[in-house]
Amino acid sequence: MSDTLLMVADSERDANMLYGTGFFAGDPFIYLNFGRRPHIVLNNLEIDRARRQVPHCRVVSLSACQQKLRRDGVKFPGFAHVIKELLRERKIRRATVPDDFPLGLARELKKLEIKLKPSANFFPEREFKSADEVRKISAALMMAEVGMAEGMQALRLSKIGRKRQLVYRGLPLTSERLRAVIDCAILQASGLAANTIVAGGKQGCDPHERGFGPLRAREPIILDIFPRSQKTGYFGDITRTVVRGQASEAVKKLYDTVFHGQKIGLQKVRAGTSTAEIHECILQFFTQRGYHTGKRNGRMEGFFHGTGHGLGLDIHEAPRIGATSRGKLIIGQVVTVEPGLYYPEIGGVRLEDVALVTTNGAKNLTRFEKVLEI
Repeated sequence: MSDTLLMVADSERDANMLYGTGFFAGDPFIYLNFGRRPHIVLNNLEIDRARRQVPHCRVVSLSACQQKLRRDGVKFPGFAHVIKELLRERKIRRATVPDDFPLGLARELKKLEIKLKPSANFFPEREFKSADEVRKISAALMMAEVGMAEGMQALRLSKIGRKRQLVYRGLPLTSERLRAVIDCAILQASGLAANTIVAGGKQGCDPHERGFGPLRAREPIILDIFPRSQKTGYFGDITRTVVRGQASEAVKKLYDTVFHGQKIGLQKVRAGTSTAEIHECILQFFTQRGYHTGKRNGRMEGFFHGTGHGLGLDIHEAPRIGATSRGKLIIGQVVTVEPGLYYPEIGGVRLEDVALVTTNGAKNLTRFEKVLEI
């Protein structure tokens, strides 16, 4: 990899840009690191705020660069011309970029004879969380737990109406209403929730179904909550499965199996353990309990998704823990452990905690209780 790193993106949505700068901006800007102090090129709207908030970066005015280029004869100087000028000043003609670097801008830079080398692992250190990052993830996780607590309370206070339909404060309790309760609580805790999952009954058998329509008693409801901290950009992630009222014996057995499967996964989370091995151990346990995975009647059932994923400035980042994942866990990684079982005739059950990888095992960062019947 060359010594010069280049990014052009907004840091609201691009985790690498936020990691490299620690600065939130909704519009794309330029990041250049020549091996020492990073340079960021911003429009005048952001200049003063950036100088206050990110003193570790050299803040460069985009308009000042463009004015200079116009004086030098460039009629319409855009990002490509500004990047070339900054590189030219240091006699540099190549840079390493993330593999999602804008294609149009890459073509412009090629025309200006700037060579780019894409990297799939632009900031490899992102995979290993510092103590400060672990605190930020834990804070975001607390926001998720606040939302979970509010959602559970709404379910507890709901009454069971006709055809087992739940009624909350005089109106039917739907996935949409319960999601609003959860998301509002997270917003009040300074988090941002998006695509919170509240999926009851058969809907829970599609792991990424957000859920819709009335919720009912005596069937499993999956609550999967993954907010982002407004202050830091780090994510939390938690999943619980509950039944309002009494669960059937089939649901109780399914829940108990997932509960113990997750325990197996958490016990396996330690530095040096193969990520694929963790998944395989849980899958074998489920099979031994009589819960097979495969396609039946045209749809998948059983445990057909990965065991977990890294968590940080992206909701899904390295490492992955699944059947086809590679590599071993390393000290400092933060991962989810979220096995699940899904059968349309019973419903879905998934449990998810967040753990820090240490030499002695997993440090579970999640504090929220696990209970099936409420």
